[in-house]
Amino acid sequence: MGYMPVVTNLAAPLLDHVSQSSPDIFFEAVKFSSFAEMAEALRNDHIQAAFIIAPLAVVLHQQGVDIKVVLIGNRHESTLVARKELRVTRIEDLTGRTIAVPMRYSGHNLCLLKAFEEKGLGGRIRLVEMNPPDMASALTTGALDAYFVGEPFAAQTVRSGDADVVARAEALWPNFICNLLVVKSDWIAANPSSVQKLVHTSARAGMWAKAHPLDAARIAADYWKQDVGLVEYALTIPKGRVIYDRFVPKAEELREIADLMARYHLIKHTDITGLVEDRFARSASMTGIGELGTILYP
Repeated sequence: MGYMPVVTNLAAPLLDHVSQSSPDIFFEAVKFSSFAEMAEALRNDHIQAAFIIAPLAVVLHQQGVDIKVVLIGNRHESTLVARKELRVTRIEDLTGRTIAVPMRYSGHNLCLLKAFEEKGLGGRIRLVEMNPPDMASALTTGALDAYFVGEPFAAQTVRSGDADVVARAEALWPNFICNLLVVKSDWIAANPSSVQKLVHTSARAGMWAKAHPLDAARIAADYWKQDVGLVEYALTIPKGRVIYDRFVPKAEELREIADLMARYHLIKHTDITGLVEDRFARSASMTGIGELGTILYP
Protein backbone atom coordinates (compact mmCIF):
# COMPACT_ATOMS: atom_id res chain seq x y z
CA MET A 1 0.00 0.00 0.00
CA GLY A 2 1.30 3.42 -0.95
CA TYR A 3 1.15 6.29 1.50
CA MET A 4 2.49 9.72 2.34
CA PRO A 5 3.95 10.53 5.77
CA VAL A 6 0.91 12.40 7.08
CA VAL A 7 -1.45 11.84 10.01
CA THR A 8 -4.41 11.00 7.78
CA ASN A 9 -2.35 7.99 6.56
CA LEU A 10 -1.24 6.91 10.03
CA ALA A 11 -2.70 3.43 9.54
CA ALA A 12 -0.08 2.55 6.90
CA PRO A 13 3.03 2.52 9.14
CA LEU A 14 1.06 1.07 12.04
CA LEU A 15 -0.16 -1.87 9.94
CA ASP A 16 3.27 -2.46 8.45
CA HIS A 17 4.78 -2.48 11.93
CA VAL A 18 2.23 -4.67 13.71
CA SER A 19 1.76 -7.16 10.87
CA GLN A 20 5.46 -8.02 10.73
CA SER A 21 4.83 -10.46 13.58
CA SER A 22 1.61 -11.82 12.11
CA PRO A 23 1.68 -15.46 10.97
CA ASP A 24 -0.90 -15.04 8.20
CA ILE A 25 -0.70 -11.57 6.64
CA PHE A 26 1.79 -8.75 6.11
CA PHE A 27 0.80 -5.27 4.98
CA GLU A 28 3.76 -3.55 3.34
CA ALA A 29 3.67 0.26 3.51
CA VAL A 30 5.54 1.99 0.68
CA LYS A 31 6.30 5.66 1.37
CA PHE A 32 6.11 8.15 -1.52
CA SER A 33 7.29 11.75 -1.73
CA SER A 34 4.44 12.92 -3.96
CA PHE A 35 0.84 11.96 -4.69
CA ALA A 36 1.50 12.11 -8.43
CA GLU A 37 4.20 9.45 -8.08
CA MET A 38 1.89 7.30 -5.98
CA ALA A 39 -0.91 7.62 -8.54
CA GLU A 40 1.38 6.36 -11.30
CA ALA A 41 2.46 3.40 -9.17
CA LEU A 42 -1.20 2.54 -8.64
CA ARG A 43 -2.05 3.01 -12.30
CA ASN A 44 0.79 0.68 -13.34
CA ASP A 45 -0.01 -2.02 -10.75
CA HIS A 46 3.18 -1.50 -8.76
CA ILE A 47 0.97 -1.20 -5.67
CA GLN A 48 -2.51 -2.60 -5.09
CA ALA A 49 -3.77 -0.05 -2.57
CA ALA A 50 -3.01 3.58 -1.77
CA PHE A 51 -3.80 6.18 0.86
CA ILE A 52 -4.28 8.92 -1.69
CA ILE A 53 -5.51 12.50 -1.69
CA ALA A 54 -9.27 12.48 -2.23
CA PRO A 55 -9.81 14.52 -5.44
CA LEU A 56 -7.02 12.59 -7.16
CA ALA A 57 -9.06 9.43 -6.60
CA VAL A 58 -11.92 11.06 -8.54
CA VAL A 59 -9.54 11.94 -11.39
CA LEU A 60 -8.09 8.42 -11.58
CA HIS A 61 -11.60 6.93 -11.58
CA GLN A 62 -12.70 9.19 -14.43
CA GLN A 63 -9.52 8.36 -16.34
CA GLY A 64 -10.49 4.69 -16.28
CA VAL A 65 -8.29 3.42 -13.44
CA ASP A 66 -10.54 0.79 -11.84
CA ILE A 67 -10.32 1.64 -8.15
CA LYS A 68 -12.70 1.65 -5.22
CA VAL A 69 -12.71 4.01 -2.23
CA VAL A 70 -12.92 1.65 0.74
CA LEU A 71 -11.97 3.84 3.74
CA ILE A 72 -11.62 7.50 4.72
CA GLY A 73 -8.37 8.38 6.49
CA ASN A 74 -8.19 10.18 9.83
CA ARG A 75 -9.83 13.59 9.59
CA HIS A 76 -9.12 17.11 10.88
CA GLU A 77 -5.36 17.01 10.42
CA SER A 78 -4.71 19.67 7.79
CA THR A 79 -3.60 23.20 8.66
CA LEU A 80 -3.04 26.50 6.83
CA VAL A 81 0.06 28.28 8.15
CA ALA A 82 1.76 31.54 7.16
CA ARG A 83 5.15 33.12 7.78
CA LYS A 84 5.18 34.63 11.25
CA GLU A 85 6.52 38.02 10.17
CA LEU A 86 3.44 38.52 7.97
CA ARG A 87 1.20 38.54 11.09
CA VAL A 88 -1.60 36.76 9.24
CA THR A 89 -4.75 36.03 11.26
CA ARG A 90 -7.24 35.38 8.46
CA ILE A 91 -7.20 34.28 4.83
CA GLU A 92 -7.92 37.83 3.63
CA ASP A 93 -4.53 38.90 5.05
CA LEU A 94 -2.87 36.73 2.37
CA THR A 95 -4.11 38.91 -0.49
CA GLY A 96 -1.27 39.32 -2.98
CA ARG A 97 0.65 36.44 -1.39
CA THR A 98 1.54 32.89 -2.47
CA ILE A 99 0.12 29.74 -0.84
CA ALA A 100 1.28 26.20 -1.60
CA VAL A 101 -1.04 23.19 -1.76
CA PRO A 102 -0.01 19.54 -2.32
CA MET A 103 -1.44 19.50 -5.86
CA ARG A 104 -4.30 20.97 -7.88
CA TYR A 105 -6.22 17.71 -7.33
CA SER A 106 -6.25 18.09 -3.55
CA GLY A 107 -8.88 18.91 -0.98
CA HIS A 108 -6.60 21.73 0.12
CA ASN A 109 -6.81 23.39 -3.28
CA LEU A 110 -10.60 22.93 -3.42
CA CYS A 111 -10.99 24.23 0.13
CA LEU A 112 -9.04 27.40 -0.62
CA LEU A 113 -10.79 28.00 -3.95
CA LYS A 114 -14.10 27.65 -2.11
CA ALA A 115 -12.96 30.08 0.62
CA PHE A 116 -11.66 32.57 -1.96
CA GLU A 117 -15.01 32.51 -3.75
CA GLU A 118 -16.95 33.01 -0.52
CA LYS A 119 -14.71 35.92 0.53
CA GLY A 120 -14.46 37.57 -2.89
CA LEU A 121 -10.75 36.83 -3.17
CA GLY A 122 -10.75 35.08 -6.55
CA GLY A 123 -7.56 35.86 -8.48
CA ARG A 124 -6.10 37.89 -5.61
CA ILE A 125 -4.08 35.09 -3.97
CA ARG A 126 -1.67 32.87 -5.89
CA LEU A 127 -1.85 29.10 -5.41
CA VAL A 128 1.11 26.88 -6.34
CA GLU A 129 1.60 23.11 -6.21
CA MET A 130 4.37 21.71 -4.05
CA ASN A 131 5.21 18.30 -2.58
CA PRO A 132 4.41 18.39 1.15
CA PRO A 133 7.97 17.48 2.31
CA ASP A 134 9.29 20.62 0.58
CA MET A 135 6.85 23.12 2.04
CA ALA A 136 8.45 23.91 5.40
CA SER A 137 11.85 24.74 3.95
CA ALA A 138 10.26 26.83 1.18
CA LEU A 139 8.45 28.89 3.78
CA THR A 140 11.47 29.40 6.02
CA THR A 141 13.59 30.57 3.07
CA GLY A 142 10.92 33.04 2.00
CA ALA A 143 10.00 31.25 -1.21
CA LEU A 144 6.45 30.81 0.15
CA ASP A 145 4.19 33.05 2.20
CA ALA A 146 1.92 30.23 3.38
CA TYR A 147 1.01 26.61 2.83
CA PHE A 148 -1.98 24.35 3.46
CA VAL A 149 -1.17 20.71 4.07
CA GLY A 150 -1.73 17.61 6.18
CA GLU A 151 0.14 17.32 9.46
CA PRO A 152 2.87 17.05 10.62
CA PHE A 153 4.21 19.25 7.79
CA ALA A 154 2.41 22.37 9.03
CA ALA A 155 3.49 21.74 12.62
CA GLN A 156 7.13 21.82 11.53
CA THR A 157 7.16 25.58 11.05
CA VAL A 158 4.69 26.30 13.86
CA ARG A 159 6.89 24.50 16.41
CA SER A 160 10.04 26.15 15.08
CA GLY A 161 8.46 29.58 15.46
CA ASP A 162 8.61 30.35 11.74
CA ALA A 163 4.86 30.25 11.10
CA ASP A 164 1.48 30.98 12.65
CA VAL A 165 -1.69 28.93 12.25
CA VAL A 166 -4.13 30.82 10.03
CA ALA A 167 -6.92 28.24 9.84
CA ARG A 168 -7.58 24.56 10.35
CA ALA A 169 -9.29 22.53 7.64
CA GLU A 170 -12.33 21.65 9.72
CA ALA A 171 -13.11 25.34 10.29
CA LEU A 172 -13.05 26.04 6.55
CA TRP A 173 -14.82 22.84 5.43
CA PRO A 174 -16.46 20.78 8.21
CA ASN A 175 -16.61 17.61 6.05
CA PHE A 176 -13.07 18.03 4.70
CA ILE A 177 -11.45 14.79 3.52
CA CYS A 178 -7.69 14.85 3.11
CA ASN A 179 -6.81 11.27 2.18
CA LEU A 180 -8.73 8.07 1.61
CA LEU A 181 -7.82 4.47 0.94
CA VAL A 182 -8.35 3.14 -2.58
CA VAL A 183 -7.87 -0.45 -3.73
CA LYS A 184 -7.68 -1.82 -7.29
CA SER A 185 -10.96 -3.50 -8.20
CA ASP A 186 -9.34 -6.61 -9.62
CA TRP A 187 -7.43 -7.09 -6.37
CA ILE A 188 -10.69 -6.78 -4.43
CA ALA A 189 -12.27 -9.43 -6.64
CA ALA A 190 -9.32 -11.80 -6.22
CA ASN A 191 -8.66 -11.13 -2.50
CA PRO A 192 -11.85 -9.96 -0.77
CA SER A 193 -10.82 -11.36 2.61
CA SER A 194 -7.48 -9.55 2.47
CA VAL A 195 -9.22 -6.28 1.57
CA GLN A 196 -11.59 -6.77 4.49
CA LYS A 197 -8.60 -7.34 6.75
CA LEU A 198 -6.87 -4.23 5.38
CA VAL A 199 -9.89 -1.99 5.95
CA HIS A 200 -10.77 -3.56 9.32
CA THR A 201 -7.25 -3.14 10.67
CA SER A 202 -6.83 0.35 9.21
CA ALA A 203 -9.93 1.52 11.05
CA ARG A 204 -8.83 -0.19 14.27
CA ALA A 205 -5.35 1.34 13.96
CA GLY A 206 -6.90 4.78 14.22
CA MET A 207 -8.82 3.93 17.35
CA TRP A 208 -5.68 2.43 18.89
CA ALA A 209 -3.69 5.57 18.01
CA LYS A 210 -6.36 7.74 19.64
CA ALA A 211 -5.81 5.87 22.91
CA HIS A 212 -2.00 5.60 22.54
CA PRO A 213 -0.82 8.78 20.75
CA LEU A 214 2.77 8.67 22.03
CA ASP A 215 3.22 5.01 21.08
CA ALA A 216 1.68 5.73 17.66
CA ALA A 217 3.99 8.72 17.25
CA ARG A 218 7.06 6.62 18.01
CA ILE A 219 6.16 4.04 15.36
CA ALA A 220 5.17 6.61 12.73
CA ALA A 221 8.23 8.79 13.35
CA ASP A 222 10.50 5.84 12.61
CA TYR A 223 8.77 5.16 9.28
CA TRP A 224 8.46 8.84 8.39
CA LYS A 225 12.02 9.74 9.48
CA GLN A 226 10.55 12.56 11.54
CA ASP A 227 11.15 13.78 15.08
CA VAL A 228 8.96 11.92 17.58
CA GLY A 229 8.09 15.16 19.33
CA LEU A 230 6.84 16.66 16.08
CA VAL A 231 4.62 13.68 15.31
CA GLU A 232 3.25 13.58 18.86
CA TYR A 233 2.51 17.32 18.62
CA ALA A 234 0.62 16.80 15.35
CA LEU A 235 -1.44 14.00 16.91
CA THR A 236 -2.35 15.81 20.11
CA ILE A 237 -2.35 19.60 19.58
CA PRO A 238 -5.06 20.85 19.85
CA LYS A 239 -6.24 18.05 22.14
CA GLY A 240 -8.79 15.78 20.52
CA ARG A 241 -8.51 17.44 17.13
CA VAL A 242 -7.85 14.35 14.98
CA ILE A 243 -11.01 12.36 14.22
CA TYR A 244 -10.47 8.60 13.91
CA ASP A 245 -13.98 7.15 13.78
CA ARG A 246 -15.48 8.71 10.63
CA PHE A 247 -13.87 6.22 8.28
CA VAL A 248 -16.86 4.81 6.36
CA PRO A 249 -16.82 6.29 2.83
CA LYS A 250 -20.02 7.99 1.70
CA ALA A 251 -20.95 8.60 -1.91
CA GLU A 252 -22.42 12.00 -1.06
CA GLU A 253 -19.10 13.23 0.32
CA LEU A 254 -17.23 12.13 -2.80
CA ARG A 255 -19.97 13.68 -4.92
CA GLU A 256 -19.49 17.00 -3.11
CA ILE A 257 -15.79 16.83 -3.98
CA ALA A 258 -16.56 16.04 -7.62
CA ASP A 259 -19.07 18.90 -7.78
CA LEU A 260 -16.46 21.37 -6.53
CA MET A 261 -13.86 20.01 -8.93
CA ALA A 262 -16.21 20.59 -11.85
CA ARG A 263 -17.14 24.02 -10.50
CA TYR A 264 -13.48 25.05 -10.53
CA HIS A 265 -12.82 23.42 -13.94
CA LEU A 266 -10.58 20.63 -12.63
CA ILE A 267 -12.73 17.92 -14.23
CA LYS A 268 -15.30 18.02 -17.04
CA HIS A 269 -18.10 16.05 -15.38
CA THR A 270 -19.12 14.91 -11.93
CA ASP A 271 -19.76 11.21 -12.52
CA ILE A 272 -18.37 9.02 -9.70
CA THR A 273 -20.56 5.99 -10.39
CA GLY A 274 -19.03 2.88 -8.85
CA LEU A 275 -16.19 4.70 -7.08
CA VAL A 276 -17.33 4.14 -3.48
CA GLU A 277 -17.37 0.67 -1.91
CA ASP A 278 -18.42 0.95 1.72
CA ARG A 279 -19.14 -2.68 2.65
CA PHE A 280 -15.69 -3.36 4.07
CA ALA A 281 -15.66 -0.28 6.32
CA ARG A 282 -19.23 -0.93 7.49
CA SER A 283 -18.15 -4.44 8.54
CA ALA A 284 -15.11 -3.28 10.52
CA SER A 285 -15.33 -4.17 14.21
CA MET A 286 -14.19 -1.65 16.80
CA THR A 287 -14.50 -3.99 19.79
CA GLY A 288 -11.65 -5.45 21.81
CA ILE A 289 -9.00 -2.85 20.97
CA GLY A 290 -6.33 -3.03 23.65
CA GLU A 291 -2.62 -3.50 23.11
CA LEU A 292 -1.15 -3.01 19.65
CA GLY A 293 -1.57 -6.61 18.52
CA THR A 294 -5.35 -6.41 18.91
CA ILE A 295 -5.46 -4.16 15.84
CA LEU A 296 -5.05 -7.35 13.82
CA TYR A 297 -6.81 -9.83 16.08
CA PRO A 298 -9.80 -8.56 18.07
